[in-house]
Amino acid sequence: MAGRTQLWAAGAAAGGVLGAGALAAALNVAEPGSDLHRLVMPRWSAEAVRLPGGAPKTFAPILERVSPAVVSIYSTATVAPPQVIIPELPFFGGPEYLPPMQAMSSGSGFFISADGYVVTNDHVVAGAEEVEVVLQDERRLKARLVGRDPATDLAVLKVDGGRFPFVNFAQTAQPRIGDWVVAVGNPFGLGATATAGIVSARGRDIGSSFVDYLQIDAPLNRGNSGGPTFDVHGRVVGVNTAILSPSGGFIGIGFAVPAHVADKVSRRIIERRPIERGYLGAALQDVTPETAEALGLSGTGGALVVSVAPGGPAAAAGLQPGDVITTVEGGRIADAAAATRFVVRKKPGEVVRLGVRRDGRPVGLSVRLGARPPEDLLRLGEGP
Repeated sequence: MAGRTQLWAAGAAAGGVLGAGALAAALNVAEPGSDLHRLVMPRWSAEAVRLPGGAPKTFAPILERVSPAVVSIYSTATVAPPQVIIPELPFFGGPEYLPPMQAMSSGSGFFISADGYVVTNDHVVAGAEEVEVVLQDERRLKARLVGRDPATDLAVLKVDGGRFPFVNFAQTAQPRIGDWVVAVGNPFGLGATATAGIVSARGRDIGSSFVDYLQIDAPLNRGNSGGPTFDVHGRVVGVNTAILSPSGGFIGIGFAVPAHVADKVSRRIIERRPIERGYLGAALQDVTPETAEALGLSGTGGALVVSVAPGGPAAAAGLQPGDVITTVEGGRIADAAAATRFVVRKKPGEVVRLGVRRDGRPVGLSVRLGARPPEDLLRLGEGP
């Protein structure tokens, strides 16, 4: 709708074609400095690309190193066209049905192992009947789906054909606000394209209960979905997923799944292990000013317990409807989404301490988390 800013997935239909989805560490990943790492990832000097003040003079050495690991992804699916309504006139025979059509969408991805595992966004390949990966050297390879995690919008593909250049996720320090980043992807089906910017913010909530997104201002457009964002050391700090835009085009606000989330999820998918997420067993909502007034609270913030699942972890710990969760493990909780994201990052069986306001009084509870129901766990596709 014109004039309204919308959240768009950064994946898109290729040039004028209908979009099918409008759109470990990996196994055998080499350690930096190993013989295998030197084989597939040429060495370069960080000092050679920095000015005295610390800003990069050029991103060329980084891109020379990492671009071969980035791929373009094209997925094809059969979609049913809309029914054509024919007016009820004597010379018309009634409704007319068009035959199914082939729809293609494009996105991006990147190798995380020399033996052909590729990370991308789930929405790039969801519902696809065929997936093709195009390498920087223009080789086109058929890919098969290893597994998907719709909750984090991540998926892993597998291609065969030799030893592939690959990149690694940043394992330790998270990027700081203001750090340089470089995004590489397949915008509008153009193929390998690099853009640069900075980390604009961290911990962004764009409607997911499972991810605190990185916000970046490196230009992203449709087709960038699933591509990597690199730091100045060539490490993957995020998987590009969505943009905020009134038109679907770049306006300077893009979002990426942080490396620590993508690393954990892709590792689980490749190893055929379920993605374990903590489960509280309570429906939560934000504490609005009106809610706070009705409950006699001095301010907003926290998560209001709307209902508790019978027999679930919250019920067993004594959490009740009407309680307001104010802290988790001693840390203040801003809203319901923050409480949910904290819980899902924990493993089933872990004990979490909750600070609760009940009838104006502080109450402390300890909850042993369960496992989220199966519909929220890993959905496996065809494996290698």
